[in-house]
Amino acid sequence: MLTVFFRTIILIMFIVVSLRIMGKRQIGQLQPSEFVVTILLSEIAATPILEDDIPLLYSLVAICVLVGIEILMSAACLKSLKLRSTLQGNAVVLINNGKLELEQLKTLRYTIDDLMEALRQKDVFNIDDVQFAVAETNGSLSVLLKPEKRTLTVEDAEKNGCDDAMACVVVADGQIIRSDFGYCGMTEEKLAKIIKKLKVRTEDIFLLTVDLSGKTCLVKKERKKC
Repeated sequence: MLTVFFRTIILIMFIVVSLRIMGKRQIGQLQPSEFVVTILLSEIAATPILEDDIPLLYSLVAICVLVGIEILMSAACLKSLKLRSTLQGNAVVLINNGKLELEQLKTLRYTIDDLMEALRQKDVFNIDDVQFAVAETNGSLSVLLKPEKRTLTVEDAEKNGCDDAMACVVVADGQIIRSDFGYCGMTEEKLAKIIKKLKVRTEDIFLLTVDLSGKTCLVKKERKKC
């Protein structure tokens, strides 16, 4: 009994430290790869507690390997947009400018009941009030209401009814994100003009977003100091 007690304490402390090493994102809403790692961690930690004939060191080594793999995958995802898309997936627009995207619902195997339930969890009970709804890679649903249904702010009042809608990521980590062009009326030619106006090279852009009104938000990459 005393052995089980000490094993449990050691494994709890080791798991907590491992989660901290993997980052705060691991504790919040999980990406698919993180979810798998978390499940495996719990299984590996539970086995030596229930079966005292299994050496504790085996579990500690397995946990270290899993943590190392997760850290390597996270680092690789930061460097490669394609790998990030493969491992974590992409956000999918389910309601585009008030129009329900049926093909996207089928792709995600999302029923209308699933969508309505997710909207109600966002305090939205009428689908006609929604301008944009995006299924995020962690399974949550992000919702943007139509202008007349949103809480009025000073900025909204100054726009005199003009709606900027959803800002789209058109450049990330120096790479052009063409998959989002349709949501903000973007084309290669328009993007080239915007980048030229901003006086920056594409490879020097960390993040560039554009909305339907043409409003941009630019974040440049940090230059490495020699």
